[in-house]
Amino acid sequence: MEYQLTAEVIPPANTPALDALQRHGVAALLDEHLDLLAEIEGPDGVEIEPLDHRVSVQPDGASITWVLDAPALAFAEDAASQVLGELLERTELLTDWTVRRCEVTASDEELAAALAEVDDGDDDTGAADVEIEIDLAALDELTGINGSDDDQDAKRGRLFDAAEAMGAFGPEAFGHDEDDEASVSEDDAMLVAGAVIIGLELLTDELFIDVQTLEESGTPASEHEVLWALHELPTRYAGHYSALFAKKFLITTAVLGYRLAQPDWDGPLNTAEVLAIRLVEAAARNQLAAAGVEDLPLDEMFEAFEEYAFGDLDVDEVIEPSDAPEDDDEVDELVLVEWFEPFEEIDEDDSELEVPVDETVQA
Repeated sequence: MEYQLTAEVIPPANTPALDALQRHGVAALLDEHLDLLAEIEGPDGVEIEPLDHRVSVQPDGASITWVLDAPALAFAEDAASQVLGELLERTELLTDWTVRRCEVTASDEELAAALAEVDDGDDDTGAADVEIEIDLAALDELTGINGSDDDQDAKRGRLFDAAEAMGAFGPEAFGHDEDDEASVSEDDAMLVAGAVIIGLELLTDELFIDVQTLEESGTPASEHEVLWALHELPTRYAGHYSALFAKKFLITTAVLGYRLAQPDWDGPLNTAEVLAIRLVEAAARNQLAAAGVEDLPLDEMFEAFEEYAFGDLDVDEVIEPSDAPEDDDEVDELVLVEWFEPFEEIDEDDSELEVPVDETVQA
């Protein structure tokens, strides 16, 4: 039976928060070593097969989602915890890291099936002798649903702290009006601002992983069932989302991060930055949901944000021009080249195509 586990590995206490490059390095190391695992020997020689995994690294550690094929839930947990501990010990740069948690998360159907195996008592692997106790509250916490009040308070505090890095947009850009008592409060506006900053950090981390994935495979995004960030971009161009494209888009997010920290925002630089802002918005909404922020008019707040961020720009026309070919097979790779060109240069190029008319009359 397949089981999905969630594990957390953390650095030693008092370790400074990991920056973007360090998080990318940790993700690469864990991903590389997990890829090498073809089979795990569990208790009593039970064979356990790793099927899939995903690594996500935060400033304070890493989360690993791991799918294993094991005869019983207890075997999956024990084997995974042991293997992760050994993996850290054998990885030179991670020898001081430890496994904080390694537990099975499963759908209702999987849990019911696991319980049925125990009740039947007919499993040759000995699953009938395993006592399974399911803590639903812990399961909710692992899956990010209905986290504890303390956990959500900590996440909201992190959003407030992150908002201090926002220089381009003040509270008014998120719907706060100090002259209107009915508008959202300044604190609520700063929560959303902080979510935008953290959303950008997560997007950058995900793009690092996508770059690595595409470089190793040598194939475009259209050849991959799952990617972290690139699959959120318009799918009709996925055949042209190469490793080089991913690197250029990663640079775009880095530039966006710098610009958001500066005052006097003057609009997006190019189409790629427009798309990056849209992806950041989606990531910000996820951060707000994880922090239990559900009673705010988020649609209106992000609408106000887009008015400040995009100005008079017709975003839909920029992303999907009306003159774009209807057949995806006719999509020109040069379209993606223009995504990274400043809007001013594109306008100048278009104006140069206009042929001046000589209105002089020769006698």
